[in-house]
Amino acid sequence: MKELNKTGQVQWVSVCDVYNVRRDQAATIAGAPVKQFNDHRQLLDMKDIDAVIVATPDHWHPQIAIDAMNAGKDVYVEKPIFHKPEDGQAMVRAARANKRIFVAGTQGRTLPQFAHVKKNYVDSGIIGKVGVARTWYTSNSGYMDRVIPSGMEKQPDGLDWQRWLGPGPKVPWNPQIYFSPYRWLHYDGGPIMGIGIHVIDSAHHWLDLTKPAAAVAGGGIYYFKDGRDTPDTVSLIIEYPQDVMVTFLAESLTCPDVKTSAGVELRGTGGVAMAERYVVDTAWRYTPNKRYSDLPPASGTGPGATAEFNVKNWLECIRTRQKPVANIEAVFYSTMACAMGSMAYRSGTKVYWNDAWNLPA
Repeated sequence: MKELNKTGQVQWVSVCDVYNVRRDQAATIAGAPVKQFNDHRQLLDMKDIDAVIVATPDHWHPQIAIDAMNAGKDVYVEKPIFHKPEDGQAMVRAARANKRIFVAGTQGRTLPQFAHVKKNYVDSGIIGKVGVARTWYTSNSGYMDRVIPSGMEKQPDGLDWQRWLGPGPKVPWNPQIYFSPYRWLHYDGGPIMGIGIHVIDSAHHWLDLTKPAAAVAGGGIYYFKDGRDTPDTVSLIIEYPQDVMVTFLAESLTCPDVKTSAGVELRGTGGVAMAERYVVDTAWRYTPNKRYSDLPPASGTGPGATAEFNVKNWLECIRTRQKPVANIEAVFYSTMACAMGSMAYRSGTKVYWNDAWNLPA
């Protein structure tokens, strides 16, 4: 909401949350009178709404997005847009059937430093044949132990816990889950689904990747023995039919005194090209391989990690009805890469693409 407010191009009509405190906070950010609901279906009945942001915990993303598109609304859906392949397929069907503009919150696709590398070094052919795209997201404090606000040991009266759980497992009130869903498989998916999607999606965007061939994973809960069911340290290898692999590394042990780092590095015959989400002064860099490239080394700045460019692309596409950069079909495949990595981690086996996961015709 804050990013969209900066554009001056939206009018808030309604907000929805299962917790009255959060609803009131959202209404304040809206800056004008808005209707408030705790059930998204009531919001979707409003005819004067053009578009909806789905910024709930992950396990609600598919159903709310599908309901919104079936109600004729365009949607911006935070990452990961789904956990289960069948949910992703259902979202694609709803977007197509209703001709809706769907933008995923994988804003790396529209960050200037990533767009620069794609245009000038990848699409131009300068990077040559890429064998590996190395991705990482380290020192992310969202996966550390969380401090629960005082008084939240008991479920607050204005919070509809059963609706918050929704399609997820039915468990008693747990403030750790509510305030830190990142650490739990069913509500965020841990560092693979929760933040791996950002940089893995950028690798997909740079290399125009679609369905992975296979995925393997390693890692575990090496330090935070707090009951979480997702790893605090994890690494993936994802293989593709284009004779390239994408690797991913995440850890949360070094937070919060070490700056978060997240990026993508391509290693190809034409040299090495990389971009980072959080770095401003040297946000991208190209190092040539003199055997195949006569270009000089180069680097440049960036705006940091911001959703500004992604939400602006969403608004533009709502007006023009053009396909967004972070569109549903493209992000379906990068989300599936993460889903396969999560399956591989949980099963301890190599997971291969299943044709039952193909997009509907």
